[in-house]
Amino acid sequence: MMNFNQTALTNDTRVFKINPAIQVQNVRFDNRYGFTVAGHLYLPQDFDADKQYAAIAISGPFGAVKEQSSGLYAQTLAERGFVTLAFDQSGTGESSGKVRNMASPDIFVEDYSAAVDFLGLQKFVDRERIGAIGICGLGSHVLTAASIDVRIKAVATSVMYDMSDSMWKGLNNSKTAEQRDLEKQYLADMRWKEAENGHVPGPHELAFDDNNKPVYWDKMFGKTLPAGADPVTTDFFNYYVGRAFHPRSVNSNGAWDATSPWGYYNFPLQQRIGEIKAPKLIVTGEKAHSRYMAEEAYERLTDPKELVIVPNATHVDLYDQMDKIPFDKFTSFFKENLK
Repeated sequence: MMNFNQTALTNDTRVFKINPAIQVQNVRFDNRYGFTVAGHLYLPQDFDADKQYAAIAISGPFGAVKEQSSGLYAQTLAERGFVTLAFDQSGTGESSGKVRNMASPDIFVEDYSAAVDFLGLQKFVDRERIGAIGICGLGSHVLTAASIDVRIKAVATSVMYDMSDSMWKGLNNSKTAEQRDLEKQYLADMRWKEAENGHVPGPHELAFDDNNKPVYWDKMFGKTLPAGADPVTTDFFNYYVGRAFHPRSVNSNGAWDATSPWGYYNFPLQQRIGEIKAPKLIVTGEKAHSRYMAEEAYERLTDPKELVIVPNATHVDLYDQMDKIPFDKFTSFFKENLK
């Protein structure tokens, strides 16, 4: 039997504008591997425990926590009448894990199914009306989850980012075979360091300098934006270090474990997303650097599916910019397909 608990939300550290009319509970539930996943359960306005509601599990971005973007999505969709669950990926935020900030394609996909378990055990949730959303890198994980977990009756992504492709191929498929060989040696060296000394933080997407040498760093961002930073880096910095800083967020206050690419090299995501029978909504920004990833995933999906490209929106805009996130579209999609 699944273990879980629910308590009132205290010591609230959410970084977005809170709607006091929406009840939120602090919840914990176990996934199939024994990790305890931490979440915030949002209840619709005028919630009635004797009714049954449609529910949506939400996580992401990759390296964020539930107090950031996923919580904003969860609160907004709770305002629209859904029970929603924003959760931290295993080993991050308030979720358990002896090794912190170690990314895993298998475990993060499992976290979505564990979230479905949790939602389906609530007497006020209709098990036949559960959906899921993945933001940024968790978009590739949620599609992978939905390819086997038929309990997910509708699935959506926002600025979907394929973590396996970005690590193996590089952004815009720019990584060469030589660089992949160099990265394998880099990862082997990191394994020796961790075997000898324990956890080593480092980049989860390895870059190379002008001499084709791996670029190592031990923290995603410092307190100031690097001189000459490109627009994408600037966007991420302004979100994670600026307006949405959270001390538990990997991207705000640290780095992934340096060996995180190991799992994504061996176990690529989205291999069977063409088999998803549930309705699918792929949302991305017109100016998002990840747009091509969302469009490639969309092409591999089968009907019913829909692609929405938000005009003038960058990748990070769809984390928290309320005038750009198409919440009306998310609402109509889930109301239609979880009715």
